[in-house]
Amino acid sequence: MATDPKNPSDSYLGFWREYHMCTLTTPRPDGTPHVVAVGVTYDPENGRARVITNKHSRKVANVLAAGAEGARVAVCQVDKGRWATLEGVAHIRTEAEVVADAVGRYADRYGRTPAPNPDRVVIEIALTRAMGRA
Repeated sequence: MATDPKNPSDSYLGFWREYHMCTLTTPRPDGTPHVVAVGVTYDPENGRARVITNKHSRKVANVLAAGAEGARVAVCQVDKGRWATLEGVAHIRTEAEVVADAVGRYADRYGRTPAPNPDRVVIEIALTRAMGRA
């Protein structure tokens, strides 16, 4: 079922506030999908989802390889019969304040603050579509 990523139902948003590991799918340069487990935070007010990661990761390389227009990506989480997917255009953010904000959002959702990492960056996804059954 489709939903507005900037105006989700209470149940959809509630599902994204629960502790769930997710998948991130990015396109490799040859077009094939690269799927990895990640933590994701959802910010409907700003139409964004965020993944914190190491700047040397394959997922970051995939997003960067897409160029200035960004990479079309999807994040998804599943819990029994409930599921939710967010799609959009990803860019890599390196600004200290953006990284700190994303780490804070991760800590709020997942109940722990990640160890400091000078190589941490944010995969920021400008959301274009949301769907699921939550």
